[in-house]
Amino acid sequence: VAQTRTYAAATVDERWQAQLAQIAPAKSRNNATSARDSAASSTDTAARDWDTAAGAAGTDPQQVIQTIWHLRRLPNLPFQGPLPGQARPRHIHQHTVDQKMLDRVRALLAKAESTTFPEEAEAYTAKAQELMARHSIDFALLMARTGGKDEPAVRRIPIDNPYEAAKTLLLQAVAEANACRSVWTEYYGFATVTGFPGDLDSVELLFTSLLVQAVTAMTQSGPKQDRFGRNNTRSFRQAFLTAYAQRIGERLRGATEAAVSETIRDVGESTLLPVLKARTEEVESRFQELFPTLRTRSITVSNRQGWAEGRAAADRAELHSRRAVRE
Repeated sequence: VAQTRTYAAATVDERWQAQLAQIAPAKSRNNATSARDSAASSTDTAARDWDTAAGAAGTDPQQVIQTIWHLRRLPNLPFQGPLPGQARPRHIHQHTVDQKMLDRVRALLAKAESTTFPEEAEAYTAKAQELMARHSIDFALLMARTGGKDEPAVRRIPIDNPYEAAKTLLLQAVAEANACRSVWTEYYGFATVTGFPGDLDSVELLFTSLLVQAVTAMTQSGPKQDRFGRNNTRSFRQAFLTAYAQRIGERLRGATEAAVSETIRDVGESTLLPVLKARTEEVESRFQELFPTLRTRSITVSNRQGWAEGRAAADRAELHSRRAVRE
């Protein structure tokens, strides 16, 4: 925090500033407590801190070695934004989000998460996607009209176990519906999404909500047994989440296509389509630059009941097979 203050605010990326703003209050409280402790007994506090640090370093060398080993095995990770002091003016507030629109999206997603009816949740989610897609399209047209320029960025999103592959499919579906690309780094438990900043915000917001909805619907189905009385909860849930992710992808793409069609009626194909094509090509070029070699992994689904209930939770529609992309 102190080091960042040495840079001009205009040269620090807004996401970096937002993260520091979350850290600063806790740090201020800790500093205030430390100041009171020091005033009471500076010598005792210093000695206690030294003993704690020395003890941690002396009694846990394996953690240090393991940390170094993991760091050395990390793949080359792309920066998620410019470093402090390196942000240029175009990186600052380039994609201004309409707060009213964002509030509407959050309200719709909150309703989707709270309802017990899958069809109602799907309707709320689709409307939220349509709002975000329309906002993204409007911003793209604004950039084209004013000669503004933003660039594709990356966002790392954690993928927790269990059922990581199915959760990755859900993220992939959300990313593609919002003009982004995603890749799963399985060993380290995260996915990297590439796209324009505002679209990345939409992906992160929507994926978080959909994951809550999917897991809630899945767990409400309860423990499962096959016809021989054996527990098959894991295969059921894997199939459920996979089917859910695929159908959700179709619903989201449909909402995006509706937003595109509406805009075409307003401004015409010749105005909109070249803009969208150019942005898609920029994202794809950046994605290929960051991840030139990829491999795919197929997800095995062996539980018909889980598949059927996953489809039902995602509005009972015909699905098509998809694969999660990973490094």
